[in-house]
Amino acid sequence: MQINRLTQQIQFIIEIDRLKQVIRQTLLTDGSRRENSAEHSWHLAVMAIVLAEYAPEGVDIFHAIKMLLIHDLVEIDAGDTFCYDVQGNESKAVREAQAALRLFRLLPADQGRELRLLWDEFEAGETPTAKFAAVLDRIQPLLQNQQNGGETLRTHGIRRDQVMK
Repeated sequence: MQINRLTQQIQFIIEIDRLKQVIRQTLLTDGSRRENSAEHSWHLAVMAIVLAEYAPEGVDIFHAIKMLLIHDLVEIDAGDTFCYDVQGNESKAVREAQAALRLFRLLPADQGRELRLLWDEFEAGETPTAKFAAVLDRIQPLLQNQQNGGETLRTHGIRRDQVMK
């Protein structure tokens, strides 16, 4: 039984390496290339640690870090949907829910449930911890864009009012 559990865990670990192949629209701060989703998730987790002192009361930073490391795994199957892509956002929830179902089923049931709950909590965005994580997820690309002169926003013709919305 223990070997089967370990086999499932290793299969999942190998599968999530594919997140490094999901390329986002946001350029790195030096503008040299677009970041991948694994880099994005790592960056958010570190941001949660560094900015923990600004988290509202009731935020569990360790829980937020876990959420931030898990929230984009579904992009392995669903791809990254640029937040300003109106058409892509129409099917995003369905694509990501299907991906979550497949990916988290790769794990032993208890771990799959735990990660699925983290993902669901982030997506619902209702708890103080999920709200804090979502803010970081929205701020990070803006910080990167600010550092590279807004190149990603300019390339896609994104206006200030769209960013503020």
